[in-house]
Amino acid sequence: MAIAEPDKMISCIGCGAVVPAIDGPTHAYIGASPGCWAIYGEVLAKEYSDYRFAPVHRLTVDTYAVQHPGKCERRAIQSVAVHLIGLYVTLECGFDNARAIQVIKNAADCSSSFSWLEPPVSLGTMTVLDIHRVGDDSDEHKRLVTEWARTTWAAWSHHHAQIRQWAAL
Repeated sequence: MAIAEPDKMISCIGCGAVVPAIDGPTHAYIGASPGCWAIYGEVLAKEYSDYRFAPVHRLTVDTYAVQHPGKCERRAIQSVAVHLIGLYVTLECGFDNARAIQVIKNAADCSSSFSWLEPPVSLGTMTVLDIHRVGDDSDEHKRLVTEWARTTWAAWSHHHAQIRQWAAL
């Protein structure tokens, strides 16, 4: 872990993971604490730097986004919707990245029909910390990202019918 762990740890405001209580940037509408956002940045840097991680990069992005839904405002509503659509078409429909991206783009064109989905009490049993701890083992990384995506998608089960409907637009 490149991020120094300070004496104080906090629960992320999005996913609930216990992360370093640091000052730093976050995202404009993804609801993450600075420590969690920094850890996510390290995971993304690893995925961008090594082609072996490419097959699960979309799952990483989609899963992180829906575990950090933010507040009920237009950008967050659109973000959660398109990232849940990404999880749906990848995990349930088995679409490859190119086809998943096309479905997401088509649905995003109708984003005015999206509405706020009340996040589940639990956003899944895993967080970005589980992925961050893996290190450079690409097979284990891919396995855990897929498991993380599946548990997170399952956590949003109350909204699956709505997501399927939006994906079909």
